[in-house]
Amino acid sequence: MSFSSPEWFLVLPAALLIGWLWRSLRLFSPLRLLIIVIGTIVLADPRVVLKDNSLDLWVLLDRSDSTEELVDQGLPEWQRLLERSKPSRRDKMILLDYAAEIVEHGADGANFTGSRKLTRTGLALSHVAALAEEDQPSRVLLFTDGYATEPLQEAADRLEARGIPLDFRLIRDETLDDYRVARLDLPARVQAGEPFLFSVLVRGSVDGKVPLTIRRGGSTLIETEVELLNGVGRAEFTDRIPLTGSFEYEAELSPETDAHPGNNRASRWIEITGGPRVLVVTRYENDPLAEVLRSLDFTVDVEMNSQSLEPGRLSGARAVILNNVPAHEVPQRFLDALDFFVREQAGGFLMVGGKHSFGSGGYFQSSIDPLLPISMELKTEHRKLAVALAVVLDRSGSMGVTVNAGAKTRTKMDLANAGAAEAINLLGPMDQVSVLAVDSAPHKIVPLTKIGGNKKKLMTRVRKIQSQGGGIYVYEGLKAAWDELKKANVGTRHVILFSDAADSEEPGDYKRLLEKMKAEGASVSVIGLGTKKDPDAKLLEDIAKRGNGRVFFSERAVDIPKIFAQETVTIARSAFVEEPVGAAPTGRWAEVSPKQLKWLPEAGGYNLSYAREDATTSLVTTDEYVAPLVAHARRGLGRTAAISFPLGGEFSEPAREWPGYADFVQTMTRWLMGLDLPPGVGLRHEIDGTRLNLDLLYDPELWADKLSANPPTIRLLESGLGEGSYEVPWRRIEPGHFAVSRDMEEGSVIRGAVQLGRHALPFGPLTVGSSVEWAFEPERLAELRALSGQTGGRELLNLSEAWLRPPHDHEVALRLWLVVALLSLLVIEALVTRTGWRLPLPSLPNLAKSERRAKVTKTRKPKPNVPEVPVVEPSSASDQKAEPAKAAPETTPSERRSRYMRAKDRK
Repeated sequence: MSFSSPEWFLVLPAALLIGWLWRSLRLFSPLRLLIIVIGTIVLADPRVVLKDNSLDLWVLLDRSDSTEELVDQGLPEWQRLLERSKPSRRDKMILLDYAAEIVEHGADGANFTGSRKLTRTGLALSHVAALAEEDQPSRVLLFTDGYATEPLQEAADRLEARGIPLDFRLIRDETLDDYRVARLDLPARVQAGEPFLFSVLVRGSVDGKVPLTIRRGGSTLIETEVELLNGVGRAEFTDRIPLTGSFEYEAELSPETDAHPGNNRASRWIEITGGPRVLVVTRYENDPLAEVLRSLDFTVDVEMNSQSLEPGRLSGARAVILNNVPAHEVPQRFLDALDFFVREQAGGFLMVGGKHSFGSGGYFQSSIDPLLPISMELKTEHRKLAVALAVVLDRSGSMGVTVNAGAKTRTKMDLANAGAAEAINLLGPMDQVSVLAVDSAPHKIVPLTKIGGNKKKLMTRVRKIQSQGGGIYVYEGLKAAWDELKKANVGTRHVILFSDAADSEEPGDYKRLLEKMKAEGASVSVIGLGTKKDPDAKLLEDIAKRGNGRVFFSERAVDIPKIFAQETVTIARSAFVEEPVGAAPTGRWAEVSPKQLKWLPEAGGYNLSYAREDATTSLVTTDEYVAPLVAHARRGLGRTAAISFPLGGEFSEPAREWPGYADFVQTMTRWLMGLDLPPGVGLRHEIDGTRLNLDLLYDPELWADKLSANPPTIRLLESGLGEGSYEVPWRRIEPGHFAVSRDMEEGSVIRGAVQLGRHALPFGPLTVGSSVEWAFEPERLAELRALSGQTGGRELLNLSEAWLRPPHDHEVALRLWLVVALLSLLVIEALVTRTGWRLPLPSLPNLAKSERRAKVTKTRKPKPNVPEVPVVEPSSASDQKAEPAKAAPETTPSERRSRYMRAKDRK
């Protein structure tokens, strides 16, 4: 027996001393003394250590792709051996299946139905450590190929802390004719223009030369061969990138025969830094805006080929400027990335006006529409010219496929109908519309009709279009649309063709038809459901090019209504006012800079819009619309601005001749770039398998008080998990160090930001390893062996030895039972004290009487001489009455006892 708090035994002598000094407390009475003793023992917390004689054996079965069917083949025999060698019925075996997730064996049926793309051994071990009972000996037996896709150290530490040994049995056979890219080594970041070295480590089962291809940003850089010696080969390369941003490198093997081609590719990102910079996306050579920023010592990254933009170009950028670039020329993934860049990474975003910007550029209801401080929504009073729009909808068999659209499941046809209805909703009363559904022939759903008050009726009719099977005859649809538009006598006639990029048939003589339409002022835009790699994508691109329109591709059917809305607004050319207009300041420029500007008197043209409620307008037009020319707002941690008049190209002469042009551009850009990050803080990040590790390091003297008042937060945006970012909690390691470790989805691209009050530390993109399940890194197997030994485990070859009980002492606390006994004694003592109640004790022999009787000497005494007593005659009755009888003298108990003893002795 042991005591957790033996110091409480000092209470005993103190109680004895108090009982001796104050006798009235009667502490020496047996009952009260017993209560004091038991109470002291309760406070000392007695415990008894018992030995356990049973074991819980946790059997983990690796069900990942790399173990193939080996577990299913061997499991019946393994179970039989383990059951046969079980020492007693008290021992228990628990079987768990795991891969990317963990389930109890048999819970999902005869076969494992979870994801097999990963080997989450660390997660499985942590799961056991959490479920195992603390007072029961446990042991883990792991059946695996040994190649986990995540680190195991944290899980092994938990098992070691719980005293649970980890045994393992390797089940994977040696694979022949397998080659893999084991590692692609790149520096995390380098300066722009700085040469750097990167290497590719290749492993294989057969020596020889293997073809290797190196790509950067999807473009092939090098095609070479790497030679394997003793199963290992390494190729090293150098590169230099003059641009700033993040760039993706990819290495791919192309062996003639390969058992597992899934592990032949690896990719990583590198960040090219060059100090805080501004990314200017423009259509102008020698853009005057970029030239002014360069002259003022800004680091400017100019991109004229907007179609090549990737989210990685945002790395290291403090602000992005879109200068009169249409939406259809900017990749959707780049536009989507801008929201996270501004709101979470504290970036700045500016859109500059022109005929290809704002609503005229197709940005209405785009992913960056909510970022802007102005609204591009059309209003009746903003329309100066009527539009005739013909919508051609593909209703072939492929449009009947269902897709997930938020909370509902809808067909592709339903979403195309919703897009056409949205286009009708955005048109004005003076506009005209026609809707045709096409399969092998055109079907006139809505003949050319003036909108007027028929908008709801037309939208209802369009939403009822059904997929009828077959394919779409493109030429027939275009011809029918042109036949309708020829009836319209308006300034703008436009066709929107919606078609499946993998099923667009019978183009016919579309080239001659488009030439005729173009000659008569009509244009054609195409919305393709699919990607540019689909079989008929080239045809759709050519139709848009020859039709002097735009082309959009989207794999996500749920984006179709949004694209229809963008294109509908784009054709409203009257949203850009081409006449010069006067400009009037509002006096609110001080929110950007305390230095006052001498504003330009007029703009050569502007994009018609109106300011949002949360925006600040510094300059407005003097015409009937009083429209915003300069507006700005805050979005999350970042800032956005809209300059509605051109700063370059057509209609920009008044602005470029403005003396305050350079000062205005500089001030606006500096405001967009936000606050500089104070010194004393840094971020370190890495990807280990599928786990993201982040470390925030800071100087406690500079940052401790700030972070105590406003703790740091981290926001992550992971591709493939929806549109929104999410927050991840930090773990405080020590003063000056926060850390987080999180498992990510295989193959996903991660972007994130550590937010420190009004500041942000952005990072990414980072690529989570793809095909890590087939990497077979020897380091993972070595890690498993080392951590098994750390916990006291073994590589188990003989399953009959699996039930070895680890040393496990079970400690039992006695405090509860003693408290029950103490309470019972207190109740008894209260009864004795308050009511006088006595315990019904059995009678005991009189020890004092026995001792007295033992001292009596049994000797016969001589009879004493008793004198004769004269006989007295009884007196008469009268005499008796006259003389009352004397009362016999009273005798005490001791006298009576003496008489009794003497009488007994005489006998």
